[in-house]
Amino acid sequence: MGTSHRRLIITTFIGVLIGYFVGRSFQSVSFSKIHLPTSISTSFDIAGKEENINQISESPFSNGSSPRQIYVSTNPRGAELLPPGIVVSESDFFLRRLWGEPSEDLKKKPKYLLTITVGLNQKKNIDRMVKKFSEDFQIMLFHYDGQTSQWDEFEWSKSAIHVSIRRQTKWWYAKRFLHPDVVAAYEYIFIWDEDLGVEHFNGDKYMELVKKHGLDISQPGLEPNNGLTWQMTKRRGDQEVHKVTEEKPGWCSDPHLPPCAAFVEIMAPVFSREAWRCVWHMIQNDLVHGWGLDFALRRCVEPAHEKIGVVDSQWIIHQVIPSLGSQGQAENGKAPWEGVRARCKNEWSLFQNRLANADKAYLEEIGNR
Repeated sequence: MGTSHRRLIITTFIGVLIGYFVGRSFQSVSFSKIHLPTSISTSFDIAGKEENINQISESPFSNGSSPRQIYVSTNPRGAELLPPGIVVSESDFFLRRLWGEPSEDLKKKPKYLLTITVGLNQKKNIDRMVKKFSEDFQIMLFHYDGQTSQWDEFEWSKSAIHVSIRRQTKWWYAKRFLHPDVVAAYEYIFIWDEDLGVEHFNGDKYMELVKKHGLDISQPGLEPNNGLTWQMTKRRGDQEVHKVTEEKPGWCSDPHLPPCAAFVEIMAPVFSREAWRCVWHMIQNDLVHGWGLDFALRRCVEPAHEKIGVVDSQWIIHQVIPSLGSQGQAENGKAPWEGVRARCKNEWSLFQNRLANADKAYLEEIGNR
């Protein structure tokens, strides 16, 4: 083998070795540029994304460890695999900006939530009602007639929360949109009808009295001559608040039980967030009118005859406008409102039976332990 031939073999071998080591070294190189799919990056500047990615803080689980090493049984259901510090289990209806610092979004956080189930025909009355409440109240309207844009003539409507589903009641809305974890930011929740006269009512003064007298469930007193059903909710002109009353003979088996005490009606109830957390769970998905709830509210506070009451010095007038009845459907020769009324009465019986059966089942269960 000639000298030139040997040199060729040696040169080839050395070239292979150099190529091998150079190739290995490229595998360890970390590239800073990240290429995103066109469909993702069209609306954003890629350079800005690269800057944000480079600012991501490292965590103990970013070095190849699996996040599934986290398991916190005390986290909310479904969030057990998350570190507790990142879990946000409650929400609110605070309106946020699309720009700026999140911490600067809110000049003032509302302390209370006023919800009213409304139709456009009662627009003027709702305007009068809302103006009785200060900036401490978040306004939320449930529209049972599907008409929302027509409310824009009112300045307050632009910062209100509007939810629109046709032909639904306030208790249907409450069950689906007022989960206790969603309204936990509010100290008290008002769940009111639309046909209430508020000439003698002030929201801030009402809240002062509720707190002064330790009421977890309450309502304003009712003008005696308008829409009065129970003596308990009748306004008394010589008191700030009352918690007991006398009813017709035989109506109250115990002076501390409804309708003589621990009782408000469902037209204009006000709940502390603690009481609402209990009441919400008692609302039945299919019983949309809420009939029967008023007699069961006492189960959610203790002692009920002290924590449920009527605020007399801030009172309202029930105008008795059966507007929701028009949302019914005529059947078997009956007017729409007649069908709605019949369902209300049927729901009363269904709720009472369910509650009695639940009590019975619970007592049998603990008796077998």
